[in-house]
Amino acid sequence: MKLGVLGGSGLYAMDGLEDVTEKTLSTPFGAPSDAYICGRLDGVDMVFLPRHGRGHRFTPSEINYRANIWGLKALGVTQVVAVSAVGSMREEIAPGDFVLIDQFIDRTRHRPDTFFGDGVVAHVMFADPVCEGVRQALVQASRTTGIKVHDGGTYLCMEGPQFSTRAESELYRSWGVDVIGMTNLTEAKLAREAELCYATLAMATDYDCWHQGHDDVTVEAIVAVMHANVSHARQVLRAVVPALAKRGDCAHQRALANAIMTDPKTIDEATRTRMDLIIGRYLGPRA
Repeated sequence: MKLGVLGGSGLYAMDGLEDVTEKTLSTPFGAPSDAYICGRLDGVDMVFLPRHGRGHRFTPSEINYRANIWGLKALGVTQVVAVSAVGSMREEIAPGDFVLIDQFIDRTRHRPDTFFGDGVVAHVMFADPVCEGVRQALVQASRTTGIKVHDGGTYLCMEGPQFSTRAESELYRSWGVDVIGMTNLTEAKLAREAELCYATLAMATDYDCWHQGHDDVTVEAIVAVMHANVSHARQVLRAVVPALAKRGDCAHQRALANAIMTDPKTIDEATRTRMDLIIGRYLGPRA
């Protein structure tokens, strides 16, 4: 097992890694957000990537999600934990709480979110968008921190980088949304296509702008809560490693087995080369 960690706002490095090396990759989909930090955490291989780049250089819409996930796959990662700051859409999810997401709603519109197209088509099952085995391991690990943990929740993924209008915030609440963020659904879609087990550790930082009893969301307030919670996120990652190391095969690691629609004989050489890491094992030998 090799664990991949995607660090969100506030989590730009991973403490406790040993035998650390940095690997800069080029991918068929462009450059990832940063160099991958590779090492071992308590004897388990880990690859860490700050999704916004060190120094927080990329907006949610600018992140090259395809390159980031492709790079994790290329480095042998099989399970991915995405750490993410989110806004709370529920009174009971207070700033500082952890939420272990089990559903998503997509409101993005400006970003590539599939490896497919340009000569090869696949339709993956996505009814359950996170890996329940990884998610449950995160639930148990989160409870060791003393932080309030919410087991399950729906994450609305908006485009950003602006925060919601008040009308949007109230609309999303009427849909039954629990938290709002700008990154994780795109990653989850690509991780499923790459046959990686993916789950989100969401850290609530604010009440968006719907809550009349709280100030409207500000970057300063978000950063303050994030800094307080980053150490707890690191505790969770350290605590979850033993459980993830014991996991066996998962159905998500065969997500493309019945998903590829394109006849392999029609796929040209350039497309085969570009997609080899993702679908090579399903195409058979080249002619």
